[in-house]
Formats: sequence, structure tokens, C-alpha cells
Amino acid sequence: MQSGLDIVETIPYSKIKGWPDSTVKGHEGNLIFARLGGKNLAIMQGRVHYYEGYSMYDVVLPIRVLGLLGADKLILTNAVGAINADYKVGEFVCVKDHISSFVPSPLIGENIDELGDRFVSMTDTYDKEMQKKVQKIGKDNNIPVHSGVFLQVTGPQYETPTEIKMYRSFGADTVGMSTAVEAIAASHMNMKVCAINCITNMAAGMDDGFSHSSVTENADASAEQFKKLVTLLIESL
Repeated sequence: MQSGLDIVETIPYSKIKGWPDSTVKGHEGNLIFARLGGKNLAIMQGRVHYYEGYSMYDVVLPIRVLGLLGADKLILTNAVGAINADYKVGEFVCVKDHISSFVPSPLIGENIDELGDRFVSMTDTYDKEMQKKVQKIGKDNNIPVHSGVFLQVTGPQYETPTEIKMYRSFGADTVGMSTAVEAIAASHMNMKVCAINCITNMAAGMDDGFSHSSVTENADASAEQFKKLVTLLIESL
């Protein structure tokens, strides 16, 4: 986050009973309570993924806990590969819809009635007002922000060129290994959701190739603009 963030408490995931701890490099594994622009924030510094071997229940557990603590808005961020050839590495995409057909639903199993209804509409998963705010912030600050459809896969392997062609035919603009399932869990609890992709690579078959290290380097290079985008969004809410 930008300067102005007032950190109240930082709690390592390992200190929270039952809270899943990330095993991925770059995910620090802290729950931070803070204030910014008069807003109370709960910030997850890193999260767990289905490919780490966690159940989908564990993957979305933190979202549910934060929702029960009173969070009514959720801003999700992730690193993605661009399927849309008009996109470039270093740009951002505000998610307008997603495709989650390739990962298990986090709502499978006995419904927790205290969280929400069994059958949840996914028509308006991503809050339109927050999407408009992100687009305006991008335009006003010369930060390239697209509007697109995100597709989640399980990973941890990256996609094949043929899979990317298939995903493109489905209407997907970006692809990644998280986020859609968290958005589903949040929608189940009637939370307003905004998701912003950071493009760290062109998808398989679209350039000369990439590696996890190059993905990380590209994410780091975009970090300041990403922080500015999210910070201004929070301040506008």
C-alpha cells in the first residue's frame, strides 16, 4: 500500500488456529489489520491455492472468516497470463466476469446457511460500481486498465498453447490459478467483489515463453502502479 496506511496489528497465519498458511514464495503469510482513508481494512499478505494441496474449503476459509468479522467489500488481486492479444505485460485488467468451470466449486458440500443460500446467482459477481471506479482511476492516473473475463485453472503447471486457444474461444481474456473461487465464496456471503489482474506474462504460445521467475519479476515491476490503483480504489469507497 501507499504511505498513509496505518497498520494496527500484524498476525502471522501460523499464529491463527485453523488458518491455512501459504507455501508459495512471495506470499508472506500475514493477516494485517489497518486503516486507510478512514476505512478499516483486513489485508491478506499472501493466500493459499488449491494446487498447494489444500481443500477448496481451506482455500476460501479466510474469505469467510473476514466476512463474518464484518467485511462487506472484497478486493482481490492476482498475477495472470494474458490470453487477449491486445493486452501487454505490465497492464491491468478489472474483471467483469469469470469462468470457473475448470476448478471445483467452493460451495460443494453441505451448505452453511449462516453464510448464504444454497443456490447462488453468479450474474453480478463483480460489483459494477467498483469496476467503474477502477476504470476512472486508471484513466485519471495514466495506468492502463482493461475490462475482461478471467478464467481460473488449478495449476500448478502453466497452460499449453492448445489449452490457451480453447480458453480464448470461450471468451477468456486472462488466466490464473486463484481468485474466481474466492469471488464465489464472497458472493455466497453477499459481499461486494472487485478483482484486478496484473498481467505478468503473455499466455503459452503467444510469445517466446516465460518462467515463474520472469512472472515474479514482472509482477514486482508493476507493483507501484498496482499499489496506487488499489489504494485510490479503497479511498474512493
